[in-house]
Amino acid sequence: QVQLVESGGGSVQTGGSLRLSCAASGDTISIYTVAWFRQAPGKEREFVAAISSSGRATNYADSVKGRFTISRDNARDTGYLQMNSLKPEDTAVYFCAAKRLGAVVRSLSVYNYWGRGAQVTVSS
Repeated sequence: QVQLVESGGGSVQTGGSLRLSCAASGDTISIYTVAWFRQAPGKEREFVAAISSSGRATNYADSVKGRFTISRDNARDTGYLQMNSLKPEDTAVYFCAAKRLGAVVRSLSVYNYWGRGAQVTVSS
């Protein structure tokens, strides 16, 4: 089992940047796929990005491609989501998620472990 804690959320204006971190404990993060999902008020939770256990494969939602970058530092048991050129429609609670065995998956139901979420607010 692994426990996940997000950090780095906050409030920025349109065009700004934030970097979210996902710190893992209780297990070796190197064997897990790490993904980010987000949920805006009144909306369903949606996929944002994922990275394989090795870091060799990544996947992004079309809405964030070219603006967001997912990465990981297995030596520090931490995953990251760098968010640039933020837009008001990026406003949401962002969740870090993980699943064992490493492959990239977009479906939220596949992920066994979840953080509690970090608020990101982008104002115009």
